[in-house]
Amino acid sequence: MIDARGEWWRETLDRDWVRLTLVFWAVVSIWFFAQDWNQVRWLSLGDTDDNMRLMQVRALLHGQPWYDLRQYRMNPPAGFDIHWSRLVDLPIAALILTLRLFTSNSWAERIACGIAPLLPLSVAMLGLSATVRRLVSPYAWPLALVFLMGTSATMLMFLPERIDHHGWQLAMLSLTVAGLCDPRDSRGGAVVGLASAASLTIGLEMLPFSAGAGAIIALRWIWDRQEARRLSAYALTLGGGSAVGYAGFASYADRVARCDALTPVWLSVMIAAGVLLFVLARVGPASRIVRLALAVIAGALIVAGFVHFFPQCLGRPEQVSPELERNWLSNIREAKPIYQHPLRIAFPITVFPVIGVIGAAVAAWRARGAGADRAVGWAAVALFTAFAVAMLFWQARAGPGAQLLAVPGAVALAWLLVPRLLGSGSMLIRVFGTVAAVVVISGAFVGLTMGMLKVDPPSAYTKRVNYASGNCVRTTILAALNRYPAQTVFSFIDLGPRLITITHHDAVAGPYHRNGPAILDVQHAFGGSPLQAHAIMARHGATLLLVCPNMSESTIYRARNRGGFYDQLAHGRTFDWLTPLPLPRGSPLRLFRID
Repeated sequence: MIDARGEWWRETLDRDWVRLTLVFWAVVSIWFFAQDWNQVRWLSLGDTDDNMRLMQVRALLHGQPWYDLRQYRMNPPAGFDIHWSRLVDLPIAALILTLRLFTSNSWAERIACGIAPLLPLSVAMLGLSATVRRLVSPYAWPLALVFLMGTSATMLMFLPERIDHHGWQLAMLSLTVAGLCDPRDSRGGAVVGLASAASLTIGLEMLPFSAGAGAIIALRWIWDRQEARRLSAYALTLGGGSAVGYAGFASYADRVARCDALTPVWLSVMIAAGVLLFVLARVGPASRIVRLALAVIAGALIVAGFVHFFPQCLGRPEQVSPELERNWLSNIREAKPIYQHPLRIAFPITVFPVIGVIGAAVAAWRARGAGADRAVGWAAVALFTAFAVAMLFWQARAGPGAQLLAVPGAVALAWLLVPRLLGSGSMLIRVFGTVAAVVVISGAFVGLTMGMLKVDPPSAYTKRVNYASGNCVRTTILAALNRYPAQTVFSFIDLGPRLITITHHDAVAGPYHRNGPAILDVQHAFGGSPLQAHAIMARHGATLLLVCPNMSESTIYRARNRGGFYDQLAHGRTFDWLTPLPLPRGSPLRLFRID
C-alpha cells in the first residue's frame, strides 16, 4: 500500500510537473554555468558557428538592418551572406541589452553567451516531460530528465557558450514529439506544425525530421479518419507558421530561390503541403484505401511541383561547385554517415537511440490492448525514433536529435523492467539486477566500456592536432594580434570566425558554403605555388598572414599539396614578400606581414 507521504509525492509529481521540471532545469543551469565559468569568462566559443552567431548579434546591435545578414568583416569589403535567420539572435541580443544595464558590454556578451544555450534546454525538458507523462506514467517524467542528462551528443548542444541554433532546433524537436502523442487532436497538430515552422525558420538542418513528423500525422489520419482535426491544425500551422517565419526573418539574400534556407523554394513547399493536407482533412473519405490514395496523390503533386519549379534544388541544397564539394563540403565530419566515424565516436552516439527504438517498440506492442491514444502515440514515437536512427546512416549530425528522441522509449523500458527487478525475491537481483538494468538502459555502460577497453583511442598525432587546433583559438592567444592596426588577415578557413570575434582584424574566409569562392581561394593559396599564393592574398587586400602549425586544417594542406606554398612555409622556407612579425613568447601562432 502507498502511505500518505507516498501519495502526496505522487500527487505533487502529477500536479506540479511543469514547475518541478523548471526547478530541475534551473539547478542544472546553475551547475553548468558554474562548471563552465572559465569558458564563459574567456568567451570560449569553441565552434566556428558560435563565433559567427555572436558576430551576427553584434552587427544587429551595432545598427545593421534586420534583414541584412551579410557579414562584412569576412571577405571584405563585399562580405558574404549568412544562410541563417535572426530568430536565434533575439534571445542573445535581449540578454546582452539587459546585462549591459549592470556591467560592461564585454562582460554582458560573455555572460549572455553562457546563459543563452540554457534557455532552449528548458523547452526540451518540458517537451520530453510532457511526452513521458502522456505515454508512460504521470510520475515517470523525472526519469526522462535524468536520462536526458546522460545523452552526450544532445547535451553538448545546451552547454554554456554553445550559442548557435542547434539547441533551439532540438527544443522544437522535443515539442514535435510531444505533439505527435498529444491525445488532444487540435492541440497536438498545432504544436507539431508550429514547432516545425520555427525549426525551418531557424535553418534546414531539421527538415528531414519535420518531414518525418508530417508523414506520421498523415499516417495517423490515413489509419483513423477521426484524426482529421489533428491533420487540419497541423496543416494550417505549418503553412501559416512558415509564412510568418519567412516574412519576419528571411534576409534580403533569401528573397530569391535558393535551396539552403527558408526561401521562396521551401516556403512554397510548406504552403502547398499545408493547403493540400488541409483539403484532405476536410474531405476525409470513409475508406482507408481512398485516404491512402489521396495522400499519395498529394505527396506526388508536391514532389512534381518541386521538380518542375525548383530543379536546381534536386542536388545538394548548398549549391556549391564540384571542386568545393570535393575538397571541402564532402569532408565535413558531421555530414558523413555514422559508420565512417571512429568507433570511439560512433558507438556512444548510436547506442542510446537503438535502446530508445527498442523501448518504444516494446511499449507500442504492449499498448495495443490499452487505450487507442496511448497505442497510437507510442506507434508515432517508435516510428519517429526509428527514423532518427536511420538518419544516422545518412549524416552523423542527426545524433543529437536521435538521442533526444530515444528518451521516451528508454524511460518506458526502465519503467517496465525496474519494478520487476525490485520485486524479485533475490537480493542480488534486486540490487545488482536493478543497477545493471539502469546502467544499460540509460546508455551509461557505453562510457564505462570505452574507458575500460580503451576502444579505438586517439593516436598521439590526433592528440597533437587537437591540442594545436584548440590552443590557437584561445582568447588570450588571439587577442595579442590587437597590438597591430586593424587590417585584413589571410589565414586558415577555420580560424576566420574566431579571428574576427576576438580581434579587430578582418578575415578572408570562414567555413560557410555561401563563402565558397573565398574558401577555394584560401585552399588554392596554401596548396599552390608561392607566386600564386602572393597573388591571391594581394587580390583580397590581405596585409597579414596568420598560420597555426599543426592545426588540423594545416595538416590537410601539407598532406594534399606536397611542395605547395604552405608545405614550404611549414618546412621553414622564407619568402622575400613575407616578413615575420613578433608575437608574445610561447604563442602557437606565426604572423607575417605581406609586402
